[in-house]
Amino acid sequence: MIESPGGAQGEPIRLVIFDFDGTLSDSGDWFLSVIDELAARYRFRTVTPEEVPALRHRSSREVIEYLGIPRWKLPLIARYLRRMIGRNAHQIELFPGTPDLLGQLADMGVRIALVTSNSEANARKILGPAHAARIECFCCGSSLFGKAPKFRRVLRRMRIPAAQTLAIGDETRDIDAAREVGMRAGSVLWGYASEEALTAMKPDTKFRTPQDILDFVARHR
Repeated sequence: MIESPGGAQGEPIRLVIFDFDGTLSDSGDWFLSVIDELAARYRFRTVTPEEVPALRHRSSREVIEYLGIPRWKLPLIARYLRRMIGRNAHQIELFPGTPDLLGQLADMGVRIALVTSNSEANARKILGPAHAARIECFCCGSSLFGKAPKFRRVLRRMRIPAAQTLAIGDETRDIDAAREVGMRAGSVLWGYASEEALTAMKPDTKFRTPQDILDFVARHR
Protein backbone atom coordinates (compact mmCIF):
# COMPACT_ATOMS: atom_id res chain seq x y z
CA MET A 1 0.00 0.00 0.00
CA ILE A 2 1.23 3.49 -0.88
CA GLU A 3 -0.30 6.39 1.01
CA SER A 4 0.18 10.01 -0.02
CA PRO A 5 1.81 12.18 2.64
CA GLY A 6 -0.84 14.01 4.57
CA GLY A 7 -3.63 12.18 2.75
CA ALA A 8 -6.64 10.50 4.31
CA GLN A 9 -6.26 12.26 7.65
CA GLY A 10 -9.08 13.60 9.78
CA GLU A 11 -12.50 12.01 9.91
CA PRO A 12 -12.96 8.23 10.21
CA ILE A 13 -13.99 6.09 7.24
CA ARG A 14 -17.57 4.89 7.65
CA LEU A 15 -18.36 4.10 4.01
CA VAL A 16 -16.37 2.50 1.18
CA ILE A 17 -17.70 2.95 -2.36
CA PHE A 18 -16.27 0.45 -4.82
CA ASP A 19 -16.05 0.55 -8.58
CA PHE A 20 -16.84 -2.88 -10.02
CA ASP A 21 -15.16 -3.81 -13.32
CA GLY A 22 -11.39 -3.88 -12.83
CA THR A 23 -11.70 -3.34 -9.09
CA LEU A 24 -13.81 -6.20 -7.72
CA SER A 25 -14.50 -8.00 -11.00
CA ASP A 26 -11.68 -9.37 -13.17
CA SER A 27 -13.36 -8.48 -16.48
CA GLY A 28 -10.35 -7.13 -18.39
CA ASP A 29 -9.55 -10.23 -20.46
CA TRP A 30 -13.21 -10.77 -21.29
CA PHE A 31 -13.54 -7.16 -22.43
CA LEU A 32 -10.51 -7.48 -24.71
CA SER A 33 -12.10 -10.60 -26.22
CA VAL A 34 -15.14 -8.59 -27.39
CA ILE A 35 -13.49 -5.25 -28.25
CA ASP A 36 -13.33 -6.04 -31.99
CA GLU A 37 -17.06 -6.78 -32.06
CA LEU A 38 -17.78 -3.47 -30.30
CA ALA A 39 -15.45 -1.58 -32.65
CA ALA A 40 -17.14 -3.00 -35.74
CA ARG A 41 -20.64 -2.29 -34.42
CA TYR A 42 -19.95 1.27 -33.25
CA ARG A 43 -17.26 2.19 -35.77
CA PHE A 44 -14.27 3.02 -33.65
CA ARG A 45 -10.73 1.83 -34.11
CA THR A 46 -9.71 -1.65 -33.02
CA VAL A 47 -6.93 -2.30 -30.54
CA THR A 48 -4.14 -4.79 -31.11
CA PRO A 49 -2.70 -6.74 -28.16
CA GLU A 50 0.53 -4.78 -28.64
CA GLU A 51 -1.30 -1.48 -28.05
CA VAL A 52 -2.90 -2.44 -24.73
CA PRO A 53 0.12 -1.82 -22.44
CA ALA A 54 0.57 1.70 -23.81
CA LEU A 55 -3.13 2.51 -23.39
CA ARG A 56 -2.96 1.54 -19.72
CA HIS A 57 -0.66 4.54 -19.23
CA ARG A 58 -3.27 6.97 -20.59
CA SER A 59 -6.16 8.59 -18.77
CA SER A 60 -9.69 7.36 -19.43
CA ARG A 61 -10.42 10.43 -21.54
CA GLU A 62 -7.25 9.95 -23.59
CA VAL A 63 -8.17 6.32 -24.32
CA ILE A 64 -11.62 7.34 -25.57
CA GLU A 65 -10.04 9.97 -27.83
CA TYR A 66 -7.44 7.48 -29.08
CA LEU A 67 -10.18 5.03 -30.04
CA GLY A 68 -12.07 7.77 -31.84
CA ILE A 69 -15.30 7.33 -29.89
CA PRO A 70 -17.60 10.39 -29.91
CA ARG A 71 -18.98 11.24 -26.49
CA TRP A 72 -22.58 10.70 -27.62
CA LYS A 73 -21.85 7.05 -28.47
CA LEU A 74 -20.62 6.15 -24.99
CA PRO A 75 -24.08 5.41 -23.46
CA LEU A 76 -24.99 3.31 -26.53
CA ILE A 77 -21.80 1.28 -26.25
CA ALA A 78 -22.24 0.89 -22.49
CA ARG A 79 -25.84 -0.32 -22.91
CA TYR A 80 -24.85 -2.93 -25.51
CA LEU A 81 -21.86 -4.00 -23.41
CA ARG A 82 -24.09 -4.51 -20.37
CA ARG A 83 -26.29 -6.84 -22.41
CA MET A 84 -23.22 -8.80 -23.54
CA ILE A 85 -22.00 -9.11 -19.95
CA GLY A 86 -25.43 -10.30 -18.86
CA ARG A 87 -25.19 -13.17 -21.36
CA ASN A 88 -21.61 -14.01 -20.40
CA ALA A 89 -21.47 -13.28 -16.67
CA HIS A 90 -20.47 -16.88 -15.99
CA GLN A 91 -17.15 -16.17 -17.79
CA ILE A 92 -16.21 -13.30 -15.45
CA GLU A 93 -14.81 -13.94 -11.99
CA LEU A 94 -14.07 -11.80 -8.97
CA PHE A 95 -10.46 -10.91 -8.26
CA PRO A 96 -8.86 -13.21 -5.69
CA GLY A 97 -9.48 -11.87 -2.20
CA THR A 98 -12.64 -9.95 -3.07
CA PRO A 99 -15.03 -12.14 -1.03
CA ASP A 100 -12.85 -11.89 2.09
CA LEU A 101 -12.44 -8.15 1.53
CA LEU A 102 -16.18 -7.52 1.49
CA GLY A 103 -16.79 -9.81 4.44
CA GLN A 104 -14.10 -8.28 6.64
CA LEU A 105 -15.14 -4.70 5.84
CA ALA A 106 -18.68 -5.58 6.87
CA ASP A 107 -17.38 -7.20 10.05
CA MET A 108 -15.56 -3.94 10.87
CA GLY A 109 -18.87 -2.12 10.72
CA VAL A 110 -17.95 -0.31 7.51
CA ARG A 111 -20.84 0.27 5.13
CA ILE A 112 -20.31 -0.71 1.49
CA ALA A 113 -21.71 0.71 -1.75
CA LEU A 114 -21.09 -0.03 -5.42
CA VAL A 115 -20.98 2.59 -8.18
CA THR A 116 -20.51 1.26 -11.69
CA SER A 117 -21.51 1.79 -15.31
CA ASN A 118 -22.39 -1.91 -15.35
CA SER A 119 -25.92 -2.96 -14.43
CA GLU A 120 -26.98 -4.00 -10.95
CA ALA A 121 -28.23 -7.32 -12.33
CA ASN A 122 -24.81 -8.07 -13.88
CA ALA A 123 -22.95 -7.07 -10.73
CA ARG A 124 -25.18 -9.29 -8.61
CA LYS A 125 -24.70 -12.25 -11.00
CA ILE A 126 -20.92 -11.97 -10.87
CA LEU A 127 -20.78 -11.32 -7.12
CA GLY A 128 -23.20 -14.11 -6.24
CA PRO A 129 -25.99 -13.70 -3.65
CA ALA A 130 -23.83 -14.02 -0.53
CA HIS A 131 -21.30 -11.38 -1.57
CA ALA A 132 -23.91 -9.05 -3.09
CA ALA A 133 -25.70 -9.07 0.27
CA ARG A 134 -22.68 -7.33 1.79
CA ILE A 135 -23.32 -4.28 -0.41
CA GLU A 136 -25.89 -1.92 1.04
CA CYS A 137 -26.34 0.40 -1.93
CA PHE A 138 -26.01 -0.20 -5.69
CA CYS A 139 -25.85 2.82 -8.00
CA CYS A 140 -25.46 1.46 -11.51
CA GLY A 141 -25.73 2.30 -15.21
CA SER A 142 -23.90 4.65 -17.55
CA SER A 143 -24.18 8.42 -17.41
CA LEU A 144 -22.97 11.26 -19.62
CA PHE A 145 -22.13 13.12 -16.42
CA GLY A 146 -19.75 10.49 -15.05
CA LYS A 147 -19.54 9.06 -11.56
CA ALA A 148 -19.65 12.21 -9.44
CA PRO A 149 -23.47 12.53 -9.51
CA LYS A 150 -23.75 8.84 -8.59
CA PHE A 151 -21.38 9.34 -5.67
CA ARG A 152 -23.54 12.22 -4.43
CA ARG A 153 -26.66 10.06 -4.78
CA VAL A 154 -25.09 7.31 -2.66
CA LEU A 155 -24.05 9.78 0.04
CA ARG A 156 -27.60 11.18 0.21
CA ARG A 157 -29.16 7.72 0.39
CA MET A 158 -26.78 6.51 3.07
CA ARG A 159 -26.62 9.82 4.96
CA ILE A 160 -22.87 9.77 5.30
CA PRO A 161 -20.70 12.84 4.60
CA ALA A 162 -18.13 12.78 1.81
CA ALA A 163 -15.32 13.36 4.33
CA GLN A 164 -16.11 9.98 5.93
CA THR A 165 -16.11 8.10 2.63
CA LEU A 166 -13.40 6.29 0.66
CA ALA A 167 -13.96 5.70 -3.07
CA ILE A 168 -11.93 2.86 -4.58
CA GLY A 169 -11.45 2.30 -8.32
CA ASP A 170 -8.95 1.26 -10.96
CA GLU A 171 -9.13 4.20 -13.41
CA THR A 172 -8.04 7.84 -13.43
CA ARG A 173 -11.66 9.00 -13.81
CA ASP A 174 -12.49 7.35 -10.47
CA ILE A 175 -9.99 9.68 -8.78
CA ASP A 176 -11.40 12.73 -10.58
CA ALA A 177 -14.96 11.91 -9.52
CA ALA A 178 -14.03 11.26 -5.88
CA ARG A 179 -12.17 14.57 -5.71
CA GLU A 180 -15.10 16.44 -7.25
CA VAL A 181 -17.36 15.19 -4.47
CA GLY A 182 -14.82 15.68 -1.67
CA MET A 183 -14.18 12.01 -0.86
CA ARG A 184 -10.88 10.29 -0.30
CA ALA A 185 -9.70 8.46 -3.42
CA GLY A 186 -8.01 5.07 -3.36
CA SER A 187 -6.67 3.29 -6.45
CA VAL A 188 -6.14 -0.43 -6.89
CA LEU A 189 -3.09 -1.46 -8.90
CA TRP A 190 -4.52 -4.74 -10.24
CA GLY A 191 -7.08 -3.18 -12.60
CA TYR A 192 -6.99 -1.37 -15.93
CA ALA A 193 -4.84 1.75 -15.50
CA SER A 194 -1.10 1.49 -14.96
CA GLU A 195 0.50 2.45 -11.67
CA GLU A 196 2.21 5.37 -13.41
CA ALA A 197 -1.07 6.78 -14.76
CA LEU A 198 -2.73 6.48 -11.36
CA THR A 199 0.26 7.94 -9.51
CA ALA A 200 0.19 10.99 -11.78
CA MET A 201 -3.34 11.71 -10.50
CA LYS A 202 -2.09 11.66 -6.88
CA PRO A 203 -4.80 9.58 -5.18
CA ASP A 204 -4.85 9.59 -1.39
CA THR A 205 -3.64 6.02 -1.39
CA LYS A 206 -2.89 3.08 -3.70
CA PHE A 207 -3.52 -0.58 -2.96
CA ARG A 208 -1.45 -3.50 -4.19
CA THR A 209 -3.61 -6.17 -2.53
CA PRO A 210 -7.11 -6.41 -1.00
CA GLN A 211 -5.43 -6.77 2.40
CA ASP A 212 -3.98 -3.28 1.90
CA ILE A 213 -7.53 -1.94 1.72
CA LEU A 214 -8.44 -3.65 4.99
CA ASP A 215 -5.31 -2.32 6.69
CA PHE A 216 -5.93 1.23 5.46
CA VAL A 217 -9.55 1.29 6.55
CA ALA A 218 -8.70 -0.21 9.94
CA ARG A 219 -6.16 2.58 10.55
CA HIS A 220 -8.76 5.23 9.68
CA ARG A 221 -11.70 3.94 11.68
